[in-house]
Amino acid sequence: MANNNEKLWYTEPARQWVEALPIGSGKLGAMIFGGVQEERIQLNEDSLWYGGPVERRNPDSGESLAAIRSLLFAGRLEEAERMAKTALTSTPKHIGPYQTLGDLNIAFRGMPLDYAAYTRELDLTEGIVKIGYNDGDVRYLREALASHADGVIAIRLTADAPGTLSFDANLIRRPFDGETRGLGHTVCMTGQCGPDGVRYCAAVRIVAEGGSAKTVGDYLCVDAADSVTLYIAAATTFRSEDPYEACMGALEAAAAKGYEAVRRDHVRDYVELFGRVSLELGSANESEQPPTNERLSRFRDGEADHGLFSLFFQYGRYLLIASSRPGSLPANLQGVWNESHMPPWESDFHLNINLQMNYWPAEIGNLAECHEPVFDLLDRLRENGRATAKEVYGARGFAAHHATDLWAETNVIGLYMPAVIWPMGGAWLALHLWEHYRYGMDKEFLRARAYPTLKEAALFLLDFLVEDARGRLVTAPSLSPENTYRLPSGQTGRLCVGPSMDSQIAFALFTACLEAIHVLGMDEEEAVFEAELTGALARLPEPEVGRNGGLMEWAEDYEEVEPGHRHISHLFALHPGEQITPRHEPALAAAAEATLLGRLANGGGHTGWSRAWIIQFWARLGSGEQSFEHLTALLAKSVHPNLFGDHPPFQIDANFGGTAAVAEMLLQSHRGEIALLPALPQAWPSGKATGLRARGGCVVDLEWRDGELTEAVIRSEAGGDYRFRYAGEEVLLSLAAGERVSLTAADFVHAAANPQV
Repeated sequence: MANNNEKLWYTEPARQWVEALPIGSGKLGAMIFGGVQEERIQLNEDSLWYGGPVERRNPDSGESLAAIRSLLFAGRLEEAERMAKTALTSTPKHIGPYQTLGDLNIAFRGMPLDYAAYTRELDLTEGIVKIGYNDGDVRYLREALASHADGVIAIRLTADAPGTLSFDANLIRRPFDGETRGLGHTVCMTGQCGPDGVRYCAAVRIVAEGGSAKTVGDYLCVDAADSVTLYIAAATTFRSEDPYEACMGALEAAAAKGYEAVRRDHVRDYVELFGRVSLELGSANESEQPPTNERLSRFRDGEADHGLFSLFFQYGRYLLIASSRPGSLPANLQGVWNESHMPPWESDFHLNINLQMNYWPAEIGNLAECHEPVFDLLDRLRENGRATAKEVYGARGFAAHHATDLWAETNVIGLYMPAVIWPMGGAWLALHLWEHYRYGMDKEFLRARAYPTLKEAALFLLDFLVEDARGRLVTAPSLSPENTYRLPSGQTGRLCVGPSMDSQIAFALFTACLEAIHVLGMDEEEAVFEAELTGALARLPEPEVGRNGGLMEWAEDYEEVEPGHRHISHLFALHPGEQITPRHEPALAAAAEATLLGRLANGGGHTGWSRAWIIQFWARLGSGEQSFEHLTALLAKSVHPNLFGDHPPFQIDANFGGTAAVAEMLLQSHRGEIALLPALPQAWPSGKATGLRARGGCVVDLEWRDGELTEAVIRSEAGGDYRFRYAGEEVLLSLAAGERVSLTAADFVHAAANPQV
């Protein structure tokens, strides 16, 4: 049974979507409201995007690049932006949105208004939503799960008195219902998602014990049943030539298997992932916590609740498992959960922070398999992005911009000038392949999957970089994601030459490629490419300190128009990059801290995802107190009643970023070091974390008491030489694959007193 730090629970049904509880299998998602008289189950299928693939290349793009660069170098910002808007943006401008699949509505007959003992919970230990309530002497129970193993959503309804379940259920997708019909014990809804879009099918199969069950029109009608199971399947032509047949096959198999077996295999499949990591902050057993909404309210009123951080951390891992599994699409701006036909920002894949942040917890949180959908998307971006690199920029390799969709669009999407003309999306996302290798140390993955994409991303940058007046290689045209600068003349601009983030991404990518060449023993084979990388790396702008004491956001020390901006892109070198660390680059780390303080003093951190990134910046700076302050602010200001992250509106990157931030406070592994409890706040004097992963191929369990490490158990999965750091001291270990070793605070004291010669 889950304790109160392993479940979300409530004493009333959800009244609005952000109070409902999410389930998901990667491809399928649902929001469970838990109504008594009427139940709404809002459904999603991850490939239901509006419209089909579109040829968007602007025919004037390639011919205009040199002129746009000349205008930027001349400081003629308004002219440069006008030309870029007309000549570089895609035709047409915008991608279609990710859309809701619709609702399964269940209208119960004979249910009272004065029910009692109501509970609604999401059990994170099993990945199941559970609902219970009393009508007089009868106890009604429901379970809802989304099975990755069987490819269906299953909803089980029971009562402890026979013949007491009666309801009518139907599928709707208002106002785009498509065709709905009943077939035996199944109802289905079919249609097409916009012109040239995917064709879809959603279907529900009913299995009743006792009473009767039949279809009437496009309703499933149940009378006086003892128990009922509903199986839901959905498919589109993105994966299935015949979505209807795909749904019928999944439903037939699940119904033949039976609910208990479907439930068993779901729990087994889910727990294998979720159960790898545990976290205790404070008391290990806080069984008397109030309902989650009340708990959150008390927390916002200032009541300490360290278990709430544990719950939020594990909820983020749950959401990643539920929205990103091998074979699914990546988690989008809302994971896999969206109730709208026109969601904010199309609920797309944003490549200028949001998609990347979604996957920051994947490796350290021991969910490496959940990272795979990103790599699948990269394969398609790479293919489409070769044409974009060649046609728009005259470059080798592949390029992608700030947003993409179901069809792996790589052109300049949209008209919002502070965001769209930013050709670094592919390069940043490609680094996730490198991170996957660094955590798992699988050379075959590096050789076959990661390195080819890393190389093509780097080839694009090698050709795209241009020399500035100081002889440096910079990107142009580009921008610092969604920010604006002011020239001494008073002109303001978004499009620019050499934003700092671009140079930092290029540094990380070129460095990764050089390391990969060395690891794979490809020095002679890749000698020309290696020489190009080495030469360009030496000419990239280095992070610089500006007149205000913070890191410069652009290649020149421009004035910021909005000093409290939500994007803090020029700290990429601090996190997720590792070009700046307090130990190795103390002056630049101090400037990064000044940048953070300046942003916060001017109202920064006002969106959920931005606050999540801020926590990780402070963790990299080793400040447990600042990390804790902003983690507290994230939960106090930027989550909904069901703990979904709030931009506002709902955006799931705050969940994933917050989960990664908690892990980063407890374990860091970059620059060849594994730091134990690097940003532990005083508010967490005692605790325990198991199963966190570190770069270099090892799993780390941590336990601490009274603010001091009591034991770190390290299990090397890949073998190698490791440098562990704790409280300013270090221990060097050589471990074989599969070897396990224990370290305590005393080991670090001993190592400091007896340094190796």
